Amino acid sequence: MTALSKPLTIGATSSTVKPKETKILPKAATKTLSAKTVQARAKPLVTAEVASKLSAAKSTLNVSAPSSAKPSKTAADSNATKPLKPKKVKLVRDSFTIPKPEYLVLDNLKLRAAGLKHPVKKGELLRAGIKALAAMTDAHLLTALQAVPVLKTGRPSK
Repeated sequence: MTALSKPLTIGATSSTVKPKETKILPKAATKTLSAKTVQARAKPLVTAEVASKLSAAKSTLNVSAPSSAKPSKTAADSNATKPLKPKKVKLVRDSFTIPKPEYLVLDNLKLRAAGLKHPVKKGELLRAGIKALAAMTDAHLLTALQAVPVLKTGRPSK
């Protein structure tokens, strides 16, 4: 026989390894428990007596449950860390009709502002005009409004 065909023996005795035997229980021994039975057999972690003592101790010590929220900072702390941001103003989009010569005046005003090294947009010019009108006295506002001709509302015809 060759060395590869001989069984390998360790120690004085040669024994074969048998798989572990499993015991098969009779049908009567394999009883499944319902959830109610398991719940009834389980011991409570805290008995009623201990729970009443804990609640009495909490009430005498005036202890509350720990809060999961972070402790709030005082007003001085919050002002020191973050500067207050102004509330955003809601923007309104609108359209209007304007005569061509007045529209050209807007372009001329934009060029004048650019010459003063302060370029602006049409919307900014209109808002500045509204502020200027709001700052006028009633008499001056009335004369400025009377100088503007009334236009027919709606889109111009093509």
